[in-house]
Amino acid sequence: MEKRQFGQTDLYVSDVCLGCMGFGEAASGMHAWTVDYPTSARLIHEAQELGINFFDTAMSYQNGTSEEFVGRALKENNSREKSVIATKFMPQIHSQLYPELAPKAYIERCLEDSLRRLQTDYIDLYIMHAWDESIAPLELMTILDGLVKSGKVRHIGMSNALSWQVAQANEIAKAHHLPTFASMQGHYNLIFREEEREMLPYCQNEGMAYTAYSSLASGRLARLNNEDSKRAKLDNYAKGKYEATKDQDQVIIQRVAELAEKKNTSMSAIALTWLMQKGTFPIMGVTKDRHLTTLSQLEGVTLTPEECQYLEENYHAHNLVGMMVKRM
Repeated sequence: MEKRQFGQTDLYVSDVCLGCMGFGEAASGMHAWTVDYPTSARLIHEAQELGINFFDTAMSYQNGTSEEFVGRALKENNSREKSVIATKFMPQIHSQLYPELAPKAYIERCLEDSLRRLQTDYIDLYIMHAWDESIAPLELMTILDGLVKSGKVRHIGMSNALSWQVAQANEIAKAHHLPTFASMQGHYNLIFREEEREMLPYCQNEGMAYTAYSSLASGRLARLNNEDSKRAKLDNYAKGKYEATKDQDQVIIQRVAELAEKKNTSMSAIALTWLMQKGTFPIMGVTKDRHLTTLSQLEGVTLTPEECQYLEENYHAHNLVGMMVKRM
């Protein structure tokens, strides 16, 4: 798999990022469909053999056990230095942890916890999981600057925020000679394209990398009949994001299937290729061997402008969903 420069950073990462939300103790968090450590480690190692070097996790995924699985797997084959780890900390306003701590101490404690679970001395990309209205942007960017200066964080990123919030924080950081956000992570796929209104143009103008989560719409862009998967049955969070627009989205999903058949590849490969051609780094979750097959199918798949238009022309505006509902 090809490596690309990650925005304007010194990081070079695989075209696709391995999403690690599906790794972790199933009894430890909000997702009952996650896979155990032996399965997680095997999938991580096999993804590495396919050229994946970019891993995305978070302190909130299965109460930190996702981070534990990722760190342990990378240590097992001594591949930490060849890997790019992105992890996320939950803003204090949305967290149940350490309510007695001031914001600086809270974020530093979250970082130390993640470093311990990941068994590493530094995080390549440390991402704020959602915007925190309770902290002033200058205070936030000053705290994050301290993490970078400590050597424990190489670059900082943002997720689940509005474009004006990210722009404001970055401009304040520039004015005070502090690091700016190197990347944005948002909800973006063929059946949810609201990021095209402001966030993607902003990132492109600023040279920020963009990582797209839910790149396959929790499996809805991976096959025509998604109801037979364990995740489709158990993931009520994903249902909350996609069920309301199920009928209108089906037209687009059908077209993904048509192009996949035409090109003799998978629906997932079509959906991921579309995201890559938009200049983003799609995050793809892997919990089964057939998910790895998709990664091996990506080489050589391209979409013409006409094919992109065919996939895009039936899209209708969607309401914000998931973690972004509270951002308005």
